Amino acid sequence: MAGNDLPGALEGTRVVELAGEASAFAGQMLAGMGAEVIVVEPPGGHHTRSFEPFLDNEPGLERSLWWWHYNVSKLSVTLDMDDDADRERFCSLVGTADVVLESERPGRLADMGIDHDVLRADHPELIWVSLTPFGHSGPRSQEESIDLTVLAAGGPVWNCGYDDHAIPPQRGGGNQGYQTGSIFAVLSAQTALLARDRTGHGQFVDVSLHAAANVTTEFGSVQWLVAGAEVQRQTGRHAAVEPTTFTRALSVDGIDVNTGFPPRSARDFGVVLSWMEVLGLKDQFEEAFFLEMGAALEEDLHLSQVGQDAEATAIFGAGREAVRFIAQNVTAYEFFIGAQERGLAVGIIYSPEEVLADPHFQERGFPVEVEHEDLGRSFTYLGAPYIAPKSPYRIRHRAPHVGEHNHILEALS
Repeated sequence: MAGNDLPGALEGTRVVELAGEASAFAGQMLAGMGAEVIVVEPPGGHHTRSFEPFLDNEPGLERSLWWWHYNVSKLSVTLDMDDDADRERFCSLVGTADVVLESERPGRLADMGIDHDVLRADHPELIWVSLTPFGHSGPRSQEESIDLTVLAAGGPVWNCGYDDHAIPPQRGGGNQGYQTGSIFAVLSAQTALLARDRTGHGQFVDVSLHAAANVTTEFGSVQWLVAGAEVQRQTGRHAAVEPTTFTRALSVDGIDVNTGFPPRSARDFGVVLSWMEVLGLKDQFEEAFFLEMGAALEEDLHLSQVGQDAEATAIFGAGREAVRFIAQNVTAYEFFIGAQERGLAVGIIYSPEEVLADPHFQERGFPVEVEHEDLGRSFTYLGAPYIAPKSPYRIRHRAPHVGEHNHILEALS
């Protein structure tokens, strides 16, 4: 079968999503995997339809680019959850679903008599995925939060910023707190679906946004909890207890690049040395001798040796500086391509527009043109976040208009 004809991993799965800011990305990913995702909005549309930016800077119910991005490939039905009849319709819709996805305040749905305990009692095979700031249990379950406070209290903000600590910590853009929680929600939903295939039973999945953010801090949480040490922010590299070597470099065409992780194996040192020779830079690099020592290593350097073993420290440092030296003497793209060809992980510090224009991203199909037949135009969207040839992730259609698929509800009557 051709790639476009293959089903997605979740083809045949129905997801009922209660429209919410924190869970929207999870629904988008499930839809990209092939699930039929029905987003339930209040009459008149969910409030995120009012989020900027708007198409051509003109506000409108169907013109929010935020809504377009997070709800692409979904279907929309409208229900008033304060209305008894509409709550009954919601219950009927849930009865046809494999997964319910929501990010409501803990207790709100229970007060309406339509929470997971009630609906899963009638449908034990149902998987219910809930994203909340601190989970449904515990002393903080009723605390409110936004993406900023998820990242701040969860820890990533402390880990992100610059070497100059006079500059405040930096929050990652693009709803990273909500997106991190959504990724855990998607992984959990997939796991629950696999478990249901074996047991016949669904389950309640309780995702804490703050916990999800915290476990992504890598060294930050581990150092604090295990060693009682506090990591410090660094420019363009992982926060660490002790400062690490600067990794950013300015290419000859004035573009910043990140030199990635330095060589540690004999193979990598040999590759860097050979690259410098090809570029005619070896004789200009004063520490080339240490690269030659690195190319003769019998075992890979270990980070624990750096700062403890003088020879290993010198070799490690020379590898780092050699890659930076190369970056400073070629264009950003030449550096990127040259490193990729040699199996070295580096990157160009791109603007969003430059990411979409890069031939590597274009070749893997990351920018996708999506037709908006209602506007007589197509627009560039971000495509698959990963490549799975046998169960492709794909965008199927534009985001829905308010209540565009209410015929689904009519069919339940």
